[in-house]
Amino acid sequence: MTRWLMWIASGLLLGGIVHFATILYLPRTATQHAYARLSAIAPVNSVLALPVPAAGNLALPFMDPAFAAAVCRYDLREAPLKLTTPVSPAYTSVTFYTDQDIAYYAINDRAAGRRTIELDLMTAAQRAQLPDDEDIAAADRLIVESPTLRGLIVIRALAPEPGMMTAAVAALAGARCEPQPL
Repeated sequence: MTRWLMWIASGLLLGGIVHFATILYLPRTATQHAYARLSAIAPVNSVLALPVPAAGNLALPFMDPAFAAAVCRYDLREAPLKLTTPVSPAYTSVTFYTDQDIAYYAINDRAAGRRTIELDLMTAAQRAQLPDDEDIAAADRLIVESPTLRGLIVIRALAPEPGMMTAAVAALAGARCEPQPL
């Protein structure tokens, strides 16, 4: 009897390990993740306004119809990026993703505390190249370090009422994502 219990326990343990490993590995095999979907339509290092989500018309999965969205597909091999986003009347957020869709940084208009969200996106190597006398500018400058050379920046503006969607879309129209020399 104990021999059968050992076999059952071993089988359950092995099944649990295989299940856990599969769950961790499966997202890496996805071919239609957000970066791959947007590679066909979004130019590199510039902002593209996404269409307002409607049934059957989603550029990205799980888009909220109360938000207007824009994306910047970035590549930091040449130079760091300067992101400038005007704040919408209700709420604005900026989220940074690697090219494997892993979120690594987010900021919203309330955290920025200004009418415009401005920041510099660069790799750790590019940040190390900054001059040491950046003390004065460092207080006014928000620098985000990207763990990868390529990725996505998703900018969202809330339209709390359907009639405010045009204001949210207009706010995103002023967003800029441009390379900037060190």
